[in-house]
Amino acid sequence: MFPTRRSPYVAAHRTPLLALATAVAALAVTAAAPVRAAAPLPAVTPRAETPALHDDTAGGDADADDPAIWRDAADPDRSLVIATAKQGGLRVYDLDAREVQSLPAPAAPGPDDAPGRFNNVDLVHSARLSDLAVTSDRGSDRLRVYRIDRDRAGGPLTDVTDPKAPRIFSASQDEVNEQRTAYGLATWTDPRSGRSFAIVSRRERTRLAVLELTARADGTVGYTKVRTLDLPAGFRLPNGTSWTPCNEPGELPQIEGMVVDPATGTLYAGQEDIGIWRLRADLTGKPQLVDKVKEFGVPGTYDETTEECVAGADPGYGGTRLTADVEGLTLVTEKDGDGLLLASSQGDDTFAAYDREIDDDNEYEGGFRITPASATLDGSEECDGAAALNEPLGRRYPNGLLVVQDGHDAPGDPDRPSTNFKFVDLGKVTSAIDD
Repeated sequence: MFPTRRSPYVAAHRTPLLALATAVAALAVTAAAPVRAAAPLPAVTPRAETPALHDDTAGGDADADDPAIWRDAADPDRSLVIATAKQGGLRVYDLDAREVQSLPAPAAPGPDDAPGRFNNVDLVHSARLSDLAVTSDRGSDRLRVYRIDRDRAGGPLTDVTDPKAPRIFSASQDEVNEQRTAYGLATWTDPRSGRSFAIVSRRERTRLAVLELTARADGTVGYTKVRTLDLPAGFRLPNGTSWTPCNEPGELPQIEGMVVDPATGTLYAGQEDIGIWRLRADLTGKPQLVDKVKEFGVPGTYDETTEECVAGADPGYGGTRLTADVEGLTLVTEKDGDGLLLASSQGDDTFAAYDREIDDDNEYEGGFRITPASATLDGSEECDGAAALNEPLGRRYPNGLLVVQDGHDAPGDPDRPSTNFKFVDLGKVTSAIDD
């Protein structure tokens, strides 16, 4: 059995980050100079939630992770949310958050091999390729591609992946089984050429790859690698020291949450322990760090006995808005080029909003929390993926929709890991930030 997000292996991976954040907070509390408490962030509440997924054998090893929103232009009320459930495959929901389709991840090719594991999903709207849902399959180190047809009798998604689709980062099945494979994902269609691309990150590494999506003669969709880019793993600090975030031995600071601004071809990539990068979606040019996590620059030593990082003194080079990990990134676009970049600050259960416009250097605009709407409809904690669509979606969401993953669905079953997705009126979010 390969590790899931809540397995002892991944818990050990996450624990150093939590320990590091706790230590940094303690240092701040004991500082000699008094610090004025920041004003609490505004709260918004969800309108609906999807059924809980359970990352255990009885639940099909399903774990909610990343959503995408597909708009039915002919009938916006029939729009869909397409979301990954890791080893549980894909789920498709209507705007009432009811499941309308479930697609399994591929089976393991051999008894000792990794099974399919869908990590992130994004959409392609292209005259060349039609409407597609593209997902990163961490289990096989490939992309899987699904055509979207709302009126299809068997369900809106059909698998159209080229059976000859190559591995993205691994040279062999043995390398795939090490699971340093396809992880984060963002898609983009170049408005000038009409060509569509997927940008994919590699788990436990800093590498990004850009792949061109191509229609095959048999109706399937394949891809070819265009180029790769490695983001930094270490940094030179103003005090002259070198720093890399503390992780388990052999792991580098990975990237997962990504989104491309289609108007400018700009990729925003969340390096979980570092911050948010801005770079060209074709992976050329020099990346720029838009914002840093609070833990940036804090030294840590990994303790093999406790499987935790022991934090040193905070040199004060971190940001003030993001608590590691930086996770789901999504855009709230406006037709005049204005809008917002939203980021999940997973470590403190908040979301940060930045100006979409590069001319304004993606300045910080505010933040918010997603809190419970009732005793049975909770908010979002430890949010992984997020997706926003600033277009009217019928009578339920005339002001647009924000969908976020909830890493701890409540009240849920206390004896089972429970995750799901929350549906939030996007108008509530933008109003909260504007206020």
